[in-house]
Amino acid sequence: MTKVIRLHPSDHVGVACEPLHTGELIRLDDQSIIMTQPIPAGHKVALVARREAEPIHKFGQIIGFASRAIEVGEHVHSHNLACGSYARDFAIGQGVPARLPTEPARTFEGYLRADGRVGTRNYIALVSTVNCSASSVHRIAQHFTPERLREFPNVDGVMAITHKTGCGMAASGDDRDYLRRTLTGFAHHPNVFGYLVVGLGCEVNQAEQMISPEALAGRPASPRILTVQGVGGISSTVEAGIRAVNEMLPRANESRRTSVPVSKLILGTNCGGSDGNSGVTANPALGFASDRMVAQGGSVVLGETTEIYGAEHLLTRRAVQPEVAHRLIERIRWWEWYTSILGAQIDNNPSFGNKQGGLTTIFEKSLGAVAKGGSTALVDVVRYAEQVTRPGLTVMDTPGFDPVSVTGIVAGGASVMVFTTGRGSVLGCKPTPTIKVSTNTPLYRHMESDMDFDAGVILSGISVEEVGRALFEKILAVASGERTKSELQGLGDDEFAPWTVGPVL
Repeated sequence: MTKVIRLHPSDHVGVACEPLHTGELIRLDDQSIIMTQPIPAGHKVALVARREAEPIHKFGQIIGFASRAIEVGEHVHSHNLACGSYARDFAIGQGVPARLPTEPARTFEGYLRADGRVGTRNYIALVSTVNCSASSVHRIAQHFTPERLREFPNVDGVMAITHKTGCGMAASGDDRDYLRRTLTGFAHHPNVFGYLVVGLGCEVNQAEQMISPEALAGRPASPRILTVQGVGGISSTVEAGIRAVNEMLPRANESRRTSVPVSKLILGTNCGGSDGNSGVTANPALGFASDRMVAQGGSVVLGETTEIYGAEHLLTRRAVQPEVAHRLIERIRWWEWYTSILGAQIDNNPSFGNKQGGLTTIFEKSLGAVAKGGSTALVDVVRYAEQVTRPGLTVMDTPGFDPVSVTGIVAGGASVMVFTTGRGSVLGCKPTPTIKVSTNTPLYRHMESDMDFDAGVILSGISVEEVGRALFEKILAVASGERTKSELQGLGDDEFAPWTVGPVL
């Protein structure tokens, strides 16, 4: 196995595939390098000497600047590499890739809905308009135990959609719009057969305003709306909610899977980078699978705008129209403004665990993150929780915090999620199955009860293409009903987390 990988000929650093020791000699291409310091697996080693303030390249791009002189064989990390700033050439539309070659049409087994969309799961959803009705919603959901649902084998579950806001919020603006889009996106999701809305009664986020007649088009039946104040208290609300769900269950159980084209899938991708292997193994493999999805006429969603920062110029050059590129640039500028007024920095994004795993700057993290989106054209940029409607690659503006990001992507219609991790995320998100892909084999073996797929085999010499094709097949299997590790453990209720940008009034 290669001990160090150089990802691009112009790179000044390589990635250690295993722990390297002081004095250890490695050979890379025609170069012999002696380690002057221990280098943990996934971390960077200097292949080229750099003077203070000189840029450092990885992925063929700038990941930051030397904060002091760096010699060949040194460990390159937070102690000698800083983020800095530099002008990026957006090259709008100058690198739009050609359409991928046509591939034989593939199918999966999904639930065809009346509006033409296709679900990969079949849930009944209980939607809370406000935190004040959350307890009522949870009590309704808790009634429907696995034992009580046993006679409805085609129903995946009764899920509670609760949150921490809905009342003390502005009556207009982003917070209200994000919450309503998120709730309606979950309620009307193709993985949801039907839903019940439960409110308190006096909240700002009124159910009747949240659910529009247009959103109800194609639903099997008009939803029930209950308010705790209107029904007469929590116990009466819970009883009424149980009756409403009992009425839906037999109809939901009549749903059957049928063969449908892969073009009906919307693939959500998440986690910009957990460790130094993310941009080497899992994300490129997912990018290859994303390209296969697009080649089939499907849609792929790339989120986490703060984990695109520093790599946005690689996406703008792939934009099919200038306005698509400009929407992405506008979101980048908004994030710069948003963090500045709060006294924060986007480069704070690499977390403690990220840095332990070898990631140093947000530029480095982002350059590895965009690999999830593959190599196809950028067809659209949408706001948080907006519906994804175009085949091809779409960027959705979401924060880098995983539950909030995944919530927005699922609300936008993602029917399968793929989540890459190098540190060991255990996230799930009902009603959409989440496939967790490890960036390295030790993690996969250590947390096999939570990991669905091991992309770390790329470090042992298996090609990105081979692993990417296997991941694509895994996606189709899960879309057809194969359970993910998070589903087998019942995860996905508590991870519902709509984005709150403020103000709370």
